[in-house]
Amino acid sequence: MIYGFFIATGNSSHRYPVVENYLNQNFQVKSSKEVWVSDITYIRTGQGWLYLTTVIDLYDRKVIGWSLSETMKAQDTSIAALKMARLHRPLQDHDSLIFHSDRGIQYACTEFTSIVGKNITRSMSGKGNCYDNAVAGSFFKTLKTELIYQNKYETRDHAKNSVFEYIETFYNTQRRHSALGNLTIKEYQNLMSNLSKNVA
Repeated sequence: MIYGFFIATGNSSHRYPVVENYLNQNFQVKSSKEVWVSDITYIRTGQGWLYLTTVIDLYDRKVIGWSLSETMKAQDTSIAALKMARLHRPLQDHDSLIFHSDRGIQYACTEFTSIVGKNITRSMSGKGNCYDNAVAGSFFKTLKTELIYQNKYETRDHAKNSVFEYIETFYNTQRRHSALGNLTIKEYQNLMSNLSKNVA
């Protein structure tokens, strides 16, 4: 639903079951595939809205899954982003992952819950509490400040190409992250790998 320049992406007025907040704002994790967080935002173009869904691994703050869609259907948003995340960071049988999101219908509906898998524990923010998913929200704020607000997208394709370039060739590779000690994601991964080897 569009309200002027604001569009509501998280429709929590549905009849699907919601789950507990197992994350409880604990955004510091010790390993990859421990906690993934996901959310949906919108991007305005001259041809209409685009909806960006992201999945971020809290370990290194990398956007491991994302989807840009013209609809808010779960198949195009939460499901597509989760499938990409699993492709980039495949889950093994011994993995035990928390997947945290808001209470939106895209994360609560049967289409999404049916593909989650046994080694994923779903977690949802408290009703109306954006702080429970602050890392996902912080990424969207960064994206819009550094990219979206600096551009006027006449077409959806222009926006899609722009967001792809930002996530894949800048944010995930070159941008320095305060949460990682001002290192790039790759530098942080190398640092943690070396520390692990030294401990072993």
